[in-house]
Amino acid sequence: MESNLPKIIESLSSLLQIDSVKTEKLDDKPFGEGVFRALDYSLNLAKEMGFETYNYSNYIGEVVWGKGESIAILCHLDVVPVGDETKWKHPPFSATLDNGEIYARGALDDKGPFIATLYALKRLKDEGFLPNKEIRLILGCDEESGWGCIKHYKTIRDLPETGFSPDASFPVIYAEKGILHAKFFFDYDKKLLFDLKGGVASNVVCDKATANCKIDERLIDKCGLNLVDGFVESLGISAHGSEPDKGVNAIKNLILYLNEINAVNRAIYELLFEDKLKLKAFCDQTGNLTMSPNVIKIENGKISVTVDFRYPATLNFDEIFETIKKIAPLEVLSHQKPLFNDIESPLIQTLNKVYEKHTGKTCKPIAIGGGTYARALKLGAGFGPETEDDENLCHQPNERISIEKLEFLEKVYHDAIKELSK
Repeated sequence: MESNLPKIIESLSSLLQIDSVKTEKLDDKPFGEGVFRALDYSLNLAKEMGFETYNYSNYIGEVVWGKGESIAILCHLDVVPVGDETKWKHPPFSATLDNGEIYARGALDDKGPFIATLYALKRLKDEGFLPNKEIRLILGCDEESGWGCIKHYKTIRDLPETGFSPDASFPVIYAEKGILHAKFFFDYDKKLLFDLKGGVASNVVCDKATANCKIDERLIDKCGLNLVDGFVESLGISAHGSEPDKGVNAIKNLILYLNEINAVNRAIYELLFEDKLKLKAFCDQTGNLTMSPNVIKIENGKISVTVDFRYPATLNFDEIFETIKKIAPLEVLSHQKPLFNDIESPLIQTLNKVYEKHTGKTCKPIAIGGGTYARALKLGAGFGPETEDDENLCHQPNERISIEKLEFLEKVYHDAIKELSK
């Protein structure tokens, strides 16, 4: 059968050229114009392939094939903000093909895996395969910032009990840490600090933070900062909020400077960056708790800092939260309970064997700090697209996906869907 790879590249490029960062609600588009356009394009593409498609009030869509017990494949079409565009080799929504790789925000997270999954379904259909289950390819639109899409879906449809999300890592994810996003409020000296801002999203390590404040050039240099047009600027390296150690948080040195000029209390630094309360000591088989202060600004006369916590899957959240509350007055922005599955379950073992077949490796299911739609299911698993050998590109400048990776994903998801729906 003729390869669908050229069409995969063409379809993905078209989808990647749509800026689907969530914006304010616009008329009947709950997550903004860009996210709506991405959903509309994707559902029309699936419809042209002959699949049933449904759009649920522009919150979420799905592609349905087959009859019987339902299994879910959960993808998302929204993307995180691009951050500092000057750090991109190519414009972030150009879908530029360079040396066998497509550069664009969302290439890996999660438009590339979605397109690979859709074309895997198409190839199965073209081959004459008849699934013994109803396959629901669910297209979320608010995965990066609140899951309003999944909440809406649950008001009109029952989610399948089992399935996978191609929005994580290989070989297969059996557990995901719990995720808490909380905003903390701190006092500051209004005579020394006038404005403060940094960060693009609660789940992205802050790579740039600036302050309009008292200037002390000696301390600016001591803290490794820059003076730009009268503002103190701190630069870092972005990373996914679930793996803060892979980035450099720009907020850290800026807080040090503000403490040096007595604009803030040193406790902010000690609590958020020195882990004074020993939160990172919480640990189980899924790893240690991580905390990443990713967004900072002044609001309502206070400094607010939004922190991304990823806590071990088997530990008691209430006990952890009692310690978190000691940091400062807080507002809980969102909380997703952890995912923890039996490694020996048919779903986990089937997906693991499919991956082993395509790589020739002997693999073990893994746990991650990231959060996927899989945790919305009774038995769900993250399954690709990244491997431990891949460069960390999600939520980073120059996010990209190789043509080789796309071809690999289509083959893996083709076999995974076939095995799960026999």
